[in-house]
Amino acid sequence: MLTLRYARQTRAFLSPPSAAANATATLFLFSSSATEIYPSSSSPPSSTNSITSNGSQSEMHRNDIVCYFREWFLSRKKPLFDSIYEILRTHDGAAADIALSRFNLHLSETLILDVLNYEKKDVLSCLKFFDWAGRQPGFHHTRATFTAIFRILSKAKLMSLMFEFLQNYMKQRYVHKVRYYNILVIGYAVAGKPETALQLFGRMRFVGVDLDAFAYHVLMNSLVEQGYYDVVETLAKEIRVRGFQNEVTHSIMIKSFCKQNELEKGAEYLHSLVQDDGEQLSGIAVGTYVDALCKDNQFERAALLVEEFRKMGLVSMEHAYGMWIRDLVKAGKLDGALEFLKDKQAIEGYVPDVFRYNMLICRLLRENRFEEVYDMLEDMKEKEVLPDDVTMNAILCFLCKAGRMDIAMDLYDSSKEFGLSVNCMAYNYLINTLLGDVSVDEAYRVLRNSIEQGYLPGQKTISFLTDVLCREGKLDKLKELVLFTLDHNIMPNDLAYDKFISALCRARKVEEGYMVHGLLNTLNKSARKSTYMDLISGFSKSSRGDIAGRLLIEMQEKGYSPSRRLVREVIGCLCKTDNPENQFFRLLEMQLSRYRMSASVIYNFFIDGAGHARKPELARQVYEMMKRSGIKPDLRSDILVLRSYLNGNRTAQALNLFRDLSMTSSKKKLWHTMIIGLCKAKKAVYASQVMDNMKAHNLIPSIECYEELIKLYCDLGQYYKAIDIVNDMTQIGRPISSFVGNVFLLHALKSRKLYNDWSYLSHDQNLTPACWMLGHVIGVFSGSIEGYHEDEELEKLIQQCFRIDIYTNNMLLRRLSNIGIDRACKFYDRLREKGYEPNRWTYDIIVHGLAKDGRTAEARVWVEEMFRKGFGLTEVTQKII
Repeated sequence: MLTLRYARQTRAFLSPPSAAANATATLFLFSSSATEIYPSSSSPPSSTNSITSNGSQSEMHRNDIVCYFREWFLSRKKPLFDSIYEILRTHDGAAADIALSRFNLHLSETLILDVLNYEKKDVLSCLKFFDWAGRQPGFHHTRATFTAIFRILSKAKLMSLMFEFLQNYMKQRYVHKVRYYNILVIGYAVAGKPETALQLFGRMRFVGVDLDAFAYHVLMNSLVEQGYYDVVETLAKEIRVRGFQNEVTHSIMIKSFCKQNELEKGAEYLHSLVQDDGEQLSGIAVGTYVDALCKDNQFERAALLVEEFRKMGLVSMEHAYGMWIRDLVKAGKLDGALEFLKDKQAIEGYVPDVFRYNMLICRLLRENRFEEVYDMLEDMKEKEVLPDDVTMNAILCFLCKAGRMDIAMDLYDSSKEFGLSVNCMAYNYLINTLLGDVSVDEAYRVLRNSIEQGYLPGQKTISFLTDVLCREGKLDKLKELVLFTLDHNIMPNDLAYDKFISALCRARKVEEGYMVHGLLNTLNKSARKSTYMDLISGFSKSSRGDIAGRLLIEMQEKGYSPSRRLVREVIGCLCKTDNPENQFFRLLEMQLSRYRMSASVIYNFFIDGAGHARKPELARQVYEMMKRSGIKPDLRSDILVLRSYLNGNRTAQALNLFRDLSMTSSKKKLWHTMIIGLCKAKKAVYASQVMDNMKAHNLIPSIECYEELIKLYCDLGQYYKAIDIVNDMTQIGRPISSFVGNVFLLHALKSRKLYNDWSYLSHDQNLTPACWMLGHVIGVFSGSIEGYHEDEELEKLIQQCFRIDIYTNNMLLRRLSNIGIDRACKFYDRLREKGYEPNRWTYDIIVHGLAKDGRTAEARVWVEEMFRKGFGLTEVTQKII
């Protein structure tokens, strides 16, 4: 049988199957400071045989580890008790009675206590078994069995059920065989109702009946727990008078002093018990006082006390040792607790209970001290300490932290076989580790199981899973998860729902997103602004303007202000409907009547939206409506209505409006809007005329006006006019911008006509030095002027003319790729050294050049890098590759 010591020595215990395939890294290295453990990196294996051999060994090793843990977990199982609880869970009434009777159980107090303790979390089954046993001929429940069922009910916080049980239990046949008042007092005391128990005790004394020793001590302990210290002293005297005083009485008294923080009185009382050879002393009393000293941060005094009583040898010190270890761990003194444990094990053969082992293992796991976790688990196994649910859950967490999800999932899938109830912490570890390993489907399965078992993983875990499902595009599972959580009345944070809705919108499943949004509204859950924007944008793109408009209103009712772009999308969608004008003005009226935005802002939003929807008539109507309402249109309004005419190809109306506006306003921005708008409408003649008029009014056009007009003339092939504008621009002191320079470089690559026109104009006109320099750059770049063979020389020449940016470098890269792709690649490397970040066009130029040169394999490597950066190939390059 494989042991944990062997596993720890070989270090292969934590090595994942994939790591075992590596010839140089089959063993696992520990790091106590690491949060996660991963296999060390290594070079690829030298042979296929080594991979197969190591892989099979790893698989065998994994199976041995799984088998080891499974056998250890199963060692806690008792087939008879499992059968009893299976019947209790699946049968009711007479059917359960008949099935249980077939076992021919010899009922005794010990057997009843063992059965109840075996599955004490299954409260209903425990009650059914207790009831069945009480009705069997020849057996009568004892105080101990009653106390056991009371403690089960109390721990499960089923107080109403417990009180009902106490009030009605006399109707059962077995009650006549026990002391009625004793059971009632014990029951109410265990339930945390000592005042009721005292009332019953008073009634007993009135009718001449008294409690027995067991009931007295249960009541006394309850009084201490609930803080009735004065009554405790009185009850202690009653116990002493009746001759019931024993070590239990003294342990409860020590507990009373400790809870009142009367530690000196407690010390005196404890040492007084040492007399008479310590017959009245118990290990529980010593452990209780040690615990109180530790809670008061008197660890040195507690250590001396433990050693003092150990040397006396009057009582068993196991309970005191357990308290000492527990308090050291809780105080963060883990190393001290481990040292103490090793010392006591070596000298006295001390074996802690499962609870102390669990506490040590969990704290070691928290500090990632994996080797010591191995030792602790091995020690438990050797000392035959049976694991409980906490132990098994800690082992699952340990395997997750160690990266051995293969073993963890095998054990998790077998959890029902050995009766493991997975707790919330283990579920969180399993889900998060699976997500980290990109095992999304497995993580989703475990999450569903956890919710079905009544455990809700943390908000971070659900949010993490939501993110991964969104990223992986597993929207069906994501939808199922959201509906599943809603069905189980589980409320993850709002962010998880928002992410889901946004993901559905991005996947063009906006109707499903809207359905989830509606469900959340019924639960009074408010969506974020970004979620509303995704929904509105999605419905606008789906030509569902009615819903988009409704959501826009709802968004504003929630206190969110829409952006101009969002309103523009909604208006654009409404303008595509059958009755656009009515829809448009209905939304405008709702906006004006409901919301706090200023009326001028709302009017401008709608003028802008109508303009982008190419509905200049609607824009002009809003503009006039604005005037009629007593609001004077500002420059922004003038510009928006002007743009609406230009976007709608209504050049004549745009010119008329501009003429009217320019007579009352000399704002340069109005002129700039007109020139740029005419350029974008490809109305070069009108744009030139407006620019000339602007200069005639002693207004200097902006650099953007010059750029757009130059670009337009170049696109039209009228290079001489573009050069003339550059000359005019530089005459008034405007520098040649990177945009203008790049436009000329692009056209110089296409044709030498640009340089020829420049050459003609340079002889016919007096060009400015800047314009002349630009022409020289065009000549060199197009190959019309020879002599510049070094790439760096051309760069320096361009730099003298205008500032080089990434687009300039892309032009240089394209030019070099036409000459030779290797030169282009060297230039690319030089760009990266300078700190330039390549864009889509940079990659596309290299891929295009490599593919054109027949170097397809190299091109595909670049394509993979390009895709990793989120860039796509152009259509032309796609065809070539």
